[in-house]
Amino acid sequence: MEGKTYPEFSTHYPLLLKTFMRRPVSLYPNETGVVYRNPDTGQYHRFTWREWYERTCRLANALQSSLGVKPGKAGEPGDRIATIALNHHRHLELYYAVPCIGAVLHPIVPRLSLDHITHTIKHSEDKVLFFDDILLPLVEMLYDRIKPIVEKFVYMSDGGGIPETKIEPIYDYEELIKGQSPEFDWPYMDEDTYATLCYTTATTGLPKGVMYTHRQLYLHAVHLLAAGAWATDPSRPHLGDAAVPMVNTPFCHANGWGAPQISVFSASKIVLPGRFTVEGFCDMVQTEKVTSTSLVPTMLAMLVEYEDLKKYDLSSLVSIGVGGAALPLGLKAKAEELIPEFTASSGYGMTETGPVAVVASTKRYMRNWTKEELDKVRVKTGLPIACLEVDIVDENSRPVPRDNETIGEIVMRGPTIMEKYYNDPERTAQVWRDDGWFHTGDVAKIDEEGYMTIMDRITDVIRSGGEMIPTVLLENLTATADFVLEATYVGVLDSKWGERPLALIKLVPGATESEEDIYRFLETEGVDKGKLARWMLPDFIALTDDIPKTSVGKYDKKTIKNGIGEFLSKAKRMREG
Repeated sequence: MEGKTYPEFSTHYPLLLKTFMRRPVSLYPNETGVVYRNPDTGQYHRFTWREWYERTCRLANALQSSLGVKPGKAGEPGDRIATIALNHHRHLELYYAVPCIGAVLHPIVPRLSLDHITHTIKHSEDKVLFFDDILLPLVEMLYDRIKPIVEKFVYMSDGGGIPETKIEPIYDYEELIKGQSPEFDWPYMDEDTYATLCYTTATTGLPKGVMYTHRQLYLHAVHLLAAGAWATDPSRPHLGDAAVPMVNTPFCHANGWGAPQISVFSASKIVLPGRFTVEGFCDMVQTEKVTSTSLVPTMLAMLVEYEDLKKYDLSSLVSIGVGGAALPLGLKAKAEELIPEFTASSGYGMTETGPVAVVASTKRYMRNWTKEELDKVRVKTGLPIACLEVDIVDENSRPVPRDNETIGEIVMRGPTIMEKYYNDPERTAQVWRDDGWFHTGDVAKIDEEGYMTIMDRITDVIRSGGEMIPTVLLENLTATADFVLEATYVGVLDSKWGERPLALIKLVPGATESEEDIYRFLETEGVDKGKLARWMLPDFIALTDDIPKTSVGKYDKKTIKNGIGEFLSKAKRMREG
């Protein structure tokens, strides 16, 4: 006679986020686990892992008893709980309390337009909205639009108390959790229960909702941690849980690039800056001995141009992962010259892919390569993380040659890729084709070693005379000029060729170079060295102090194209198309 078995606690043990939350409090309960620096006051708040865990338990109790939040199950999302908040301890508490009771966390990017924020709240049918004190004016502007949907509002502030406002009913976060029990019996759920809902930043059309399950977030974190453990790059020492990551990627953007899960599961001290400022970044690296962080290229450019950078001790910083856009080799070189202790490398992902899907890791036989040789690998988009199948295909879904020249679309499949857009079957069908691959809409090339290099969004490629000019190719080359801080390119309509390139350039502080200097640089470093064909050179170059960017720091090519007349009026014509 066989004894009773418990597959739900063995072979079918669910992959749940509560496993991540419990690990640091069991290993280092009395060590500082979460550090938050208020970006406006500069005040630091430090919590041991036990304190943070007990606060998360109190929040879970309040969600159920005071706010009436209901759980869901596999295939049926629980109540959606929205946040409009910066990176701080309260937001991290929400990242665990909400999903681990079976509800769905919906982090909102506050820099979206009012129309887009309203759309995401109505589309997701958020029941409760948590928001920061500094974002009160934004929520008051939204209030009349969303009050038929959102039932309750929770105000989060270091100062405590509720301000005078038309918003109701409104609760103070600290008072809400104050009287709750510091213990909570976290439920066992199906691992396919939805955990978070993130919306794309909508460079085209309305934002699209992407839902992640506990299983997807679990596997995404584990495989990224594995990628770090396998790393053989000589510049990256294995720090393990002695690492001190600073989470600059907004929690509200694409699941914070996985940081809420990875940082907690690794039991590393997590440093939260609220929002990114150059002064705050430098202060926290120096004070907390930060070892690693993630930035978008525009943040890295802000560090490069910061006049007081040398006043800080940034020697603890080992690595910076750059995502959100391609990492130009020129920007990488400028940053590493100023902060020689660290190495910047590239990566790639989308909201729909978990998000991190590709990282620029080196291979073991490269350990003795020179820094110059390694840097050429580090600025490539990289290799897929272990759990994903990734390929580059042509218009007929056939893999392109691995010649580092032929351009195709990036396609993926694997356990961290979204199943479907939330309540949007039409746009789901656009990205999941009959070939069984998720189509990203990004174009890239691939070399014989399997390293991908992002070339562009399909919608951003400049199509000139029946040929494609990848804007990323032009941007990366332009950024290698010592006098260039930022560069982006868009296509301008042309009656003969269809489109021709327009360059928008921001020079480094104090630079006096002209449009002609930029053009000569592209001829010398691009055409003469075989990196560009002469016909790819820009017809127009505009020097500017401000290149439009999206809410997450990418170049906002949609805004640039909508205002193309204004940018052309500032541009100098360099050649006839």
